[in-house]
Amino acid sequence: MPFYQSTYHSRIFRDFKEIDAANYRRVIRFYEDKEEEIKRLDFEEYFELITAYVNALFEVGAYQKHLLMVDVVIEMVIVHNVEVYKGEDIFQKMLFRKAASLYNIMEYGKAEYILRELIKIDPYCEDFILFLRKCLRKKEPGFLNKAKAASILLFLLSAFVISVEVLFIRPFYKAHVDAVEASRTAIFLLGCTVLLGGTLLHGWLVQRRVHLFVEKTRNSKYY
Repeated sequence: MPFYQSTYHSRIFRDFKEIDAANYRRVIRFYEDKEEEIKRLDFEEYFELITAYVNALFEVGAYQKHLLMVDVVIEMVIVHNVEVYKGEDIFQKMLFRKAASLYNIMEYGKAEYILRELIKIDPYCEDFILFLRKCLRKKEPGFLNKAKAASILLFLLSAFVISVEVLFIRPFYKAHVDAVEASRTAIFLLGCTVLLGGTLLHGWLVQRRVHLFVEKTRNSKYY
């Protein structure tokens, strides 16, 4: 149901409303300084203050603290059946930001789980889909790690060949300079190809996984 707010407001709520909504650090300080008083407010005022506080934590990049508090808001949304708050689906917004905080602290598996659940709720939301792709790209599979390791080895080998070329081949074996140049160039290009190939394959597999998941979810909505 939509969020309802009474016409009467407490003093602490009026003080809070005097703060610029975009002054996130001041919002945080206000809430933390007066947390015990805020907890005694009625639901409508308490919900608005704690929601502003949680959003401010996210905006300033306090992701660990945000994760501790966002579940409180999500629970309140569920218990009090708040569907729309300030024109937004507050449940989806809080979950999406929770996934973003998890992503920013490199908890990619947990972020992926939340994003998949959000897509099940709304399989046509491009923000959810794009973020899931971004999250999956961060979860590098074994073959990509091996490709990176192989490319680094090839780059180091190319550097070694260059050292040999400069120190020994050019001064003493000029007849072999062209062959050595060609070999170290080939080694370097092979390293680039391995790295690029592994990265492109990983990106394609992510695209395919997300596409199949989204299509399956969309189709399930019809049954």
